[in-house]
Amino acid sequence: MSTLRFQALKEASTRKPVQFEETDRKSIIFGSNVFNDKAMKQYLTSDAFKGVQGAVQHGTKIDRKLADYIAMGMKEWALSKGVTHYTHWFQPLTGTTAEKHDAFFETSYDGSDPVEKFGGAQLVQQEPDASSFPNGGIRNTFEARGYTAWDPTSPAFIFGTTLCIPTVFISYTGEALDNKIPLLRALSAIDDAATDICKYFDKNVKKVTATLGWEQEYFLIDRSLAESRPDLMMTGRTLLGHTSAKGQQLDDHYFGSIPTRALLYMRDLEQECMLLGIPVKTRHNEVAPNQFELAPIFEETNLAVDHNCLLMDVMQKVGERHDFKVLFHEKPFKGVNGSGKHNNWSLATDTGVNLLSPSKTPMSNLQFLTFFINTIKAVNDYEELLRAAIATASNDHRLGANEAPPAIISVFIGEQLTKVLAELEGVTSGKLSPEEKTDLKLNVVGKIPDVLLDNTDRNRTSPFAFTGNKFEFRAVGSSANCANSMTTLNTIVAKQLKDFKVEVDALIELKDMKKDDAIFNVLREYIKVSKKILFEGDGYSEAWEIEAGKRGLSNHKTTPEALKARASKQALDLFSEMGIMNHIEVEARYEIELEEYTKKIQIEGRVLGDISKNHVIPTAIRYQNTLIENVKGLKEIFGDDFLTTAKEQIVLIKEISGHIEGINSKVEAMTNERKKANHLTDAQEMAEAYCNKVKPYFEDIRNHCDKLELLVDNEIWTLTKYRELLFTK
Repeated sequence: MSTLRFQALKEASTRKPVQFEETDRKSIIFGSNVFNDKAMKQYLTSDAFKGVQGAVQHGTKIDRKLADYIAMGMKEWALSKGVTHYTHWFQPLTGTTAEKHDAFFETSYDGSDPVEKFGGAQLVQQEPDASSFPNGGIRNTFEARGYTAWDPTSPAFIFGTTLCIPTVFISYTGEALDNKIPLLRALSAIDDAATDICKYFDKNVKKVTATLGWEQEYFLIDRSLAESRPDLMMTGRTLLGHTSAKGQQLDDHYFGSIPTRALLYMRDLEQECMLLGIPVKTRHNEVAPNQFELAPIFEETNLAVDHNCLLMDVMQKVGERHDFKVLFHEKPFKGVNGSGKHNNWSLATDTGVNLLSPSKTPMSNLQFLTFFINTIKAVNDYEELLRAAIATASNDHRLGANEAPPAIISVFIGEQLTKVLAELEGVTSGKLSPEEKTDLKLNVVGKIPDVLLDNTDRNRTSPFAFTGNKFEFRAVGSSANCANSMTTLNTIVAKQLKDFKVEVDALIELKDMKKDDAIFNVLREYIKVSKKILFEGDGYSEAWEIEAGKRGLSNHKTTPEALKARASKQALDLFSEMGIMNHIEVEARYEIELEEYTKKIQIEGRVLGDISKNHVIPTAIRYQNTLIENVKGLKEIFGDDFLTTAKEQIVLIKEISGHIEGINSKVEAMTNERKKANHLTDAQEMAEAYCNKVKPYFEDIRNHCDKLELLVDNEIWTLTKYRELLFTK
């Protein structure tokens, strides 16, 4: 088996970069494979184009006759680009995307009259087999019926020779079976709630759009080296492997010169992104060896989520062309930084205003403070739910590991804005005097833009940080679908804005307060009750864990513990009240996420047991036998003195035996715990058993294996080592 490792190393070290040349400037090819406004104007009738625009901008329904015209135009556009198939592209509750390709090609019943056919019925709805997708008990396995329905707010696109139509996925009884439907509902809720608040400041605002800019971190590993590691291929991470002598301690990779092969991959990837309308802008080396980041210009959230899901698929396909395996796992390698996907979130009006960006006038800054403080209040009230939104087996490795935000949700706003909130906290209760109002507007609210000019630093240990004109949710994992965290964030802020309006209107109507006085009064109370969520210090420190506990903040370090908030009364009431998900849909997702956690730990346990017993132990015994033969030879030569001359070999033989025994006993104990866990019927109990009873053996088994890696002859070690995986460019 060691020959496989050395063959992979030879292939990787002699690999020639795959050359790539851009076909044209990015601005010219951008969106060429997207059925965007430009393409629609060319291929659709004016009525059909207006129908799509109405659906996108106002949510109006497209009737079936109009859908036929849209489908006809979409088909002609696709055929002009060499497309042969179409698919409803959707996001089931697997966390990835799904697609079933159908050819445009059809014939009559007798096989004659071949034609390319695609009508409104095929565009608007399909019926894929829903029985094999996670459903959390929403439906029975024998009831295979599920429906995909066209989402016109996310434009169709061409990838390869397939027309991909973004869709939602619903059950026969109407429950959401995907990540997109709850997100669309949450975006509608934040639009309604935020627009109502905006009318306090600008009557012309008719729509508010939640925006998202994700930052995708990933590792690039040579394909041959990755394929030589069963754990990497099966689980996305290395379950064992001794850390390399050189890792990231020299800080020489971050923002360094991008390796040639990686740069050619990035250029190829960026061209694919341009064709697909994904506005990628930034690329750079990340902290760990062979780790990189890609970031786009921000977009409307639903489209941004679709683009990120599409991007991860495209990254893998382009990686194959360049002989790379792309790793999205949050912690593929021990001892070096893992990967995240920072979600930069803000709100923008149809009048062109970023609601989380201060401006030059006191009134616009009061609007900024309104949305700023309400967001903080929302995170304060729903911090456990926000933590649950980013809880996965893979993200557990990263959160709180001195490289990413801790599992404690807190908000960083910077020293200057903290002072601004302290000033606002001192606002007089009730009606404000003209002098106080003038002082507030001139010296507190009015000076916020100037304050922020000197507040450019950000706390990298904070999971939710304000960064000048947006909030950055830094705790989202690199492999995650952004829809989960964005659904939760937009829902809790929408709920908070809705409550805010009720309180402000009550003060205006019942207390006869002026609008500004009422807003200042409500914001003052929000600042007081939200203090516990604000933290400016080191989120990695033990002192913060103690302090957070005193403040009453949750610190759920494992997914089974964190996910309990998903099915809490608070969550059920929130999603139901806001029209995002009913109780069945919420509880189904809770069950699915627990099952996913259990299955991932189960797979890792099986793979670790297999590798340690079928790779590591046989290799160790093989080397031990070599040592034994060496000791026998020394005894023949030196007689009774062999104990002196063979002393080190004998110690080594005993040490290897100890580690072999340790692996065998720990694997057996882990297997027994896994069997016990498998007999549990409650999803929460099973997940907790895998977390607390099975998973703890992983580290013990790994330690024994990693010690053997240092002891055994490098020439016979079968598993590609960290120094080879991380430093082969």
